[in-house]
Amino acid sequence: MPATTQITDKIISDAIVASLRNVFWTMLQQMPSLEAPASAAIQGEDDGKFEVIGSVGFAGEVSGTVYLCLTEEFARLSTAHVLGMTPAEVAFSGSDLVKDAIGEVTNMTAGGFKNELCDLGLPCKLGLPTILRGHSLAVASSKSITRHLFWFQCSGHRLAANILIRND
Repeated sequence: MPATTQITDKIISDAIVASLRNVFWTMLQQMPSLEAPASAAIQGEDDGKFEVIGSVGFAGEVSGTVYLCLTEEFARLSTAHVLGMTPAEVAFSGSDLVKDAIGEVTNMTAGGFKNELCDLGLPCKLGLPTILRGHSLAVASSKSITRHLFWFQCSGHRLAANILIRND
């Protein structure tokens, strides 16, 4: 990493918590709370449920990807709130609506995370959001990647923020 600022676990934690809280409060009028530190794998009470994972990459002085992992139910409820619709209207409108809304929430969260890094002298730029949907999805990393996993509670729902940072 060519930057003079050393990216620490605390920097990553503070940046994702601040960004996620800001986006969820602004877009959903909900304040997620950080759970105790998590294990390296996404597992627990949400295993086997349909999931929605939004991802946005960033590259520059520091490079990686921000992943937001939500249950299908929480993704639909969040979409309804963001768009001022009922969950039934969201369900009737189809999966593209959820994809677009969660893509934007993920993009805004990754943007806030990136801005925190930029403020510390670690400039980087964002890529485009991508949405994955399926059953029992998980985010994995390789040896050249450091993974940081954060679990949050929000309005009775659990979501995960995974931050993968390349070790250059």
